[in-house]
Amino acid sequence: MADRDPDRNQPQEIQLLHPPPHYRQTGPSTTQIVAVLTLLPVGGSLLALAALTLTGTLIGLSIAIPLFIIFSPVIVPATIAISMAVAGFLSSGAFGLTGLSSLNYGLKRMIRANAGAGVGKGQAKRGMWDMVGYVGQKTKDVGQNMENKAHEGGGAVRT
Repeated sequence: MADRDPDRNQPQEIQLLHPPPHYRQTGPSTTQIVAVLTLLPVGGSLLALAALTLTGTLIGLSIAIPLFIIFSPVIVPATIAISMAVAGFLSSGAFGLTGLSSLNYGLKRMIRANAGAGVGKGQAKRGMWDMVGYVGQKTKDVGQNMENKAHEGGGAVRT
């Protein structure tokens, strides 16, 4: 009997080492737990920094608002000048990107035209000149549109 008891326990131990699939644990894996434990301090410290930044901003605003009211005759024209400078830089960048993309489009169109067997060089050149004319007209239109908007905005500031 003593020999049979260890034999009977042996399959039970094997069953405990390899439980059937419906007994397996469905919780988070060790990697997920480690990731959460790692990210919690990082997230908490970033949240604390956000709170400190918000507090500092509110204190700074409470000090700066009376100064803004006192110095508003100087700040308003400075704000207008800075906003015009920023608008100039942004429009310059927009024109540059538009020009580069137009050149890129024209170059791709010319390469595509030269790659085609039935298209001659003369037709490709005409297509390029058409594209250059189109881009030039579009640029003039955009410039005129911006000039009109600047005149409309300038009139609003004077009144």
